[in-house]
Amino acid sequence: MPLNDAAISYYSQMTGLELTLFYLLAAVLGVVGCRLLKLPPMLGYLIAGVIIGPNALGLAQDAAGVRHLGEFGVVFLMFVIGLEFNLPKLRSMRRHVFGLGLYQVVLTMLLVMGGSVLLTLAAPVWWSISWQTALALSGAVAMSSTALVVKLLSERLELESEHGKRVMGILLFQDLAVVPLLVLIPALGSRPEQLFAALGLALLKASALVGLLLMGGQRVMRWWLTIVARRKSEELFVLNLLLVTLSLAWLTELAGLSLALGAFIAGMLISETEYKHQVETDIRPFHDVLLGLFFISIGMMLDWHEVMANWPLVLFLLLLPVLFKLALVTLLAKTLGATNGVALRTGLYIAQAGEFGFVLLTLAQDNRLVPANLLNPILAAMVLSMLATPFIIMSSNRIVMRLVSSEWLQQSLQMTSIARKAINTSQHVIICGYGRCGQNLGRILDAEGIPYIALDLDPDRVRKAAAAGHSVVFGDAVRLQSLMAAGLARASAVVVTYLNTASAIKVLANTRAHAPFVPVIVRTVDDVDLEKLRSAGATEVVPEAIEGSLMLASHALALVGVPMRRVIRVVQDQRDARYNLLRGYFHGADDDSVNEREQERLSTVTLPPAIKAVGTLLGAMALTTVGVKVVSLRRGTGQAQPVLDNTLLKGGDTLVLSGTPAALALAEEKLLRGRTT
Repeated sequence: MPLNDAAISYYSQMTGLELTLFYLLAAVLGVVGCRLLKLPPMLGYLIAGVIIGPNALGLAQDAAGVRHLGEFGVVFLMFVIGLEFNLPKLRSMRRHVFGLGLYQVVLTMLLVMGGSVLLTLAAPVWWSISWQTALALSGAVAMSSTALVVKLLSERLELESEHGKRVMGILLFQDLAVVPLLVLIPALGSRPEQLFAALGLALLKASALVGLLLMGGQRVMRWWLTIVARRKSEELFVLNLLLVTLSLAWLTELAGLSLALGAFIAGMLISETEYKHQVETDIRPFHDVLLGLFFISIGMMLDWHEVMANWPLVLFLLLLPVLFKLALVTLLAKTLGATNGVALRTGLYIAQAGEFGFVLLTLAQDNRLVPANLLNPILAAMVLSMLATPFIIMSSNRIVMRLVSSEWLQQSLQMTSIARKAINTSQHVIICGYGRCGQNLGRILDAEGIPYIALDLDPDRVRKAAAAGHSVVFGDAVRLQSLMAAGLARASAVVVTYLNTASAIKVLANTRAHAPFVPVIVRTVDDVDLEKLRSAGATEVVPEAIEGSLMLASHALALVGVPMRRVIRVVQDQRDARYNLLRGYFHGADDDSVNEREQERLSTVTLPPAIKAVGTLLGAMALTTVGVKVVSLRRGTGQAQPVLDNTLLKGGDTLVLSGTPAALALAEEKLLRGRTT
């Protein structure tokens, strides 16, 4: 219910600074609430706008100011889309982008437009719109939320899954389809007798402007950015980005087109230069904050009084487009070769409205294409569909399992194929991910006669590697069922070879819960998440950056004349300082002649609960007296413990020891018999 007249009078007299602070407070509280509920922040901006808007609590009586700022959010959104636009990416995904994505957008627009016109003829009292309005609304309906869906796909580690690839292809084509719609919708707002002339003129101006910019624009953009970058000033570089983006947006608006089209072109021009990645980093804060203000302005437009008065229409506009897109995308994906389960999952991820739908709806409203009595019901239906999206996606697996009878059988067959591959193996290595790193590891294990089984989600890679005789199966290493089918309880080690910390933590959690004695080695880009992974139960974390620097150092030292034996010793010392598990393992160049029986090796000892060593301090075991070092210690829960003399030994502890075979045998006897001398 709106506030009383005195409160409204106070808020209407707010200064610009006070109003800005109020909007920021609402945005912060909305985003914090969504973070606590593990929902995307975009929904927090929408909810904040709805609550503080003139039609709810009435705290903000005029949305014009924040909506004006929100327009800049759309500009930067289109700039980022243009920045991510590249032909190699399109070529690699062309089957899904120009197949499934093209069919989805075109058929959605045709069917929605045809349905709207037929509904106008059948029930003019309830639904009466022109074909121009129907065309504009069909473009909004065809859009899905790229920001929302990509975030959920990433969090659920499904970007490389079969349905994830199809969803990304559709979203990418939708982003491209926005560009001609930004040209088309303003022309649709012309008077009927001038419509086709306006359309032709808009297309001509767009073609001429885009052609002119793309023909010589990339060369000019690279030249200009190079001049600015040579000044070596971050603030100058950022200011230049704002100038370029907003100037091209202003130029396209001056030509009678939209601001967003110019921003998209600016992003495309910069995407082909060597400054692309720096630009992405610099522009991201502006993009996120201003896009948040855009969603606040969308929420403030919503009049809940009209929504409640027309709730049957809102419900109709919510359910019909969602169910229609779900059915259409599922059917298209199935027709283009997807299984029933993959097709239905793709449809569930695409069914909602999206941020570009709001952009197109706002543009249509600005050009007087949307009737006033339909704006709020359409807006409310789009907001509600986006609010429901996280819950639909989180429940997608249960929905698919219930509606697609073959999906359960297919997953069972997948687990059976993994179990069949692993049934006769023990003390094997489970490789999570079979890319370049995983394949190199597999070859080394093969050469040493150590069995392994690799899990990978790329069907083409699995098919080719399996045909070549590699022990690899299609399976998601994050899922406990896949790990158990691969023989987790019998494995000697688990190696996570792909660079995804969230996925690695899930693998660690499953391993710690169901096979705490199995060591896990994790590959990362750098050591940013080192402690997080160790606390999650990683036996060792191998950062690529550190290994790369060690190899660079060894080559550099060798090239400047340092003796090879000294180079190897320096690198060995660095590794000893960095990796607990490898201390004492690397040897000098003259150690090759040492007899195999006398070489140091690693061994693990797990302490049973009912032995004398349990309850004893580690230092009291005096393992160094027999020539053995304790490399690492993990509790039965999988938690790593510091190797200190005052560390108390407990039942279920696993100790990794380093020493010669004879010394290791003595140390194991001391531990298991509980002797402290």
